[in-house]
Amino acid sequence: MNIALSNTSDKPIYQQLFERISAQILKGELENGYCLPPIRQAAQELSISVITVKKAWEELERCGLIHTITGKGCFVAELSSDRKLQIRDEMISKQMLLDTSYYKSFGLTLDDVIAMLKKVY
Repeated sequence: MNIALSNTSDKPIYQQLFERISAQILKGELENGYCLPPIRQAAQELSISVITVKKAWEELERCGLIHTITGKGCFVAELSSDRKLQIRDEMISKQMLLDTSYYKSFGLTLDDVIAMLKKVY
């Protein structure tokens, strides 16, 4: 697996893994039906805990991005382009809601946030 994870990030490793894999699925880099590596193999390749990978895989399944076939493994769900966009928008909206609360706690206006976003984007 070619995924960069950071031990110094504020985000837990499982969440970073979930975000990297979900982005690959939603951008079409991992196609419908693609078989994810077994949990133990992914953990070994990424030098992380099996529990961490299991938690990321469970979150991917909960979001409808993958499905498990007992005895065979975890596979990218058969998703239409429209469904991928819907899932992406739901995930982004959820994150934006958290971010917006953070910005408001500093007293920033929408214009302030847009100006800052333009600087860093």
